[in-house]
Amino acid sequence: MYKNVSNQHIVGVILLFSSCLLTVTAKAQATNETPTVNYANADIKSAKNSNQPTYPTTSSLKLPETDTSWKPVRRIWGYTFGDFYYDAHADANIVSATGKPSANGRGGETNYSGAPTYRNAFQFRRIYLGYDYDISKKFSVEILLASEPNANTATVAGISTSTTTLTGANGATATTTTTTTTTVPNSDNLVDGKMSFYIKLFNLRVKSVWNGSDLIVGEQLTPAFAMLTEKIWGYRSIERTISDFHRTNAYDVGAGLQGFFDPASKNFGYDILIGNNSTATLGLAANASTGFYKAFYGDVFAKFLDQKLIFDLYADYMKIAPATAVIGGQDRNMLKGFVAYTTPKITFGLEAFTQQVVNGVTNVTNNKAGENATIEAFSIYAHGAIYKDKLGFFARYDGYNPDNDLNSADVYTVSASNNLLAYNPFQKETFYTAGLDFTPAKNIHFMPNLWLIDFKDQRDPSAAGYVANDHTLVYRATFFYIFGK
Repeated sequence: MYKNVSNQHIVGVILLFSSCLLTVTAKAQATNETPTVNYANADIKSAKNSNQPTYPTTSSLKLPETDTSWKPVRRIWGYTFGDFYYDAHADANIVSATGKPSANGRGGETNYSGAPTYRNAFQFRRIYLGYDYDISKKFSVEILLASEPNANTATVAGISTSTTTLTGANGATATTTTTTTTTVPNSDNLVDGKMSFYIKLFNLRVKSVWNGSDLIVGEQLTPAFAMLTEKIWGYRSIERTISDFHRTNAYDVGAGLQGFFDPASKNFGYDILIGNNSTATLGLAANASTGFYKAFYGDVFAKFLDQKLIFDLYADYMKIAPATAVIGGQDRNMLKGFVAYTTPKITFGLEAFTQQVVNGVTNVTNNKAGENATIEAFSIYAHGAIYKDKLGFFARYDGYNPDNDLNSADVYTVSASNNLLAYNPFQKETFYTAGLDFTPAKNIHFMPNLWLIDFKDQRDPSAAGYVANDHTLVYRATFFYIFGK
């Protein structure tokens, strides 16, 4: 009996579950056959009719849109220029019989210092290999390797001395001193004379630290000329701008800000930098100035008439060396102005600077250790199109006075810590260049040109060390090409 009751209970449970399953299946089929039901709306309506909070449903969520407008720059690029040159006349006071600069040499900052008359050769004057990499929309990296040899193949001698002491069987000693001279080629060359690269730029750019302004950290271009005035001159492949020619720092290691006061129109801007005043070289621990002094650079510019008329003002200041018992502390500062009118058909430019080198020279005649030297220079040029995109012209004239305060009857020496490469306070310079620019294809240029520099000694002809006026004249067929940009 109990067994039959148990079986009846089991059958009853099975029938109950079966009826529930059929009911659920029928409702599911009815739902599938009615596609107009909106579950999101149903949920919201039911929530309104209750005291429960409303939650977003899957159908109401929006996925973030992908920014397809940003395309990162990740490129290898480069450019090079050089010439086939013929040195028609070399300044006799630059070159001796061996082809090396003489003791009274001048023009050491030029590409042809030490090149003898009649030398002719194919030569690279610059090779760039760069890499630009956008890490993100906010950060980018700039890397640049450079090789910039000149036409001077003379060598710089380094002398080392070693002493050897020999002891004989009887205790007697003999000492032998050996002097060894090694030679290292000038410019960007290895000890064996082969061309080499050095790291010229390596920096991180943080974009838009505020609207229109970027922060740059690392080895970077200074505000002196490369960001604006060199671009308007447009012929770095022919010669440096005048401040670059006389060795204002082109690049330095530090932190800088670049930007615009009006980011929308970009007519007014600035460029500032605090650097080591070391360019690409490493500071030497033996140098008392290493790690103590910084260079400060600043530039502002304005563009008018639809950016055809451009004004630029640049200044810098850098401490060079501390005071000693003999000479006061040394520093130098520059103030430079620039104005240009530029269109695709014609460009005129004028650049001028004054630079003071505090305690830069010593007046031997007056026994005065430490006199200021005031440098003054200007450059005027024009370039334009003869036939659009195919043939152009360029011409330039520079004047340079290395010390406007120099007394022609006195004898001077240059302070050891002057820090200006090849600085010579006696020699005025006048520079000329002119040529044509043939462009067979975009970014490829062939430019026949002449390059001439005149030297004039400011000292009296009777003064000790006076050298006669002379010049260097070079005829060149220059080539220049860019890739990857």
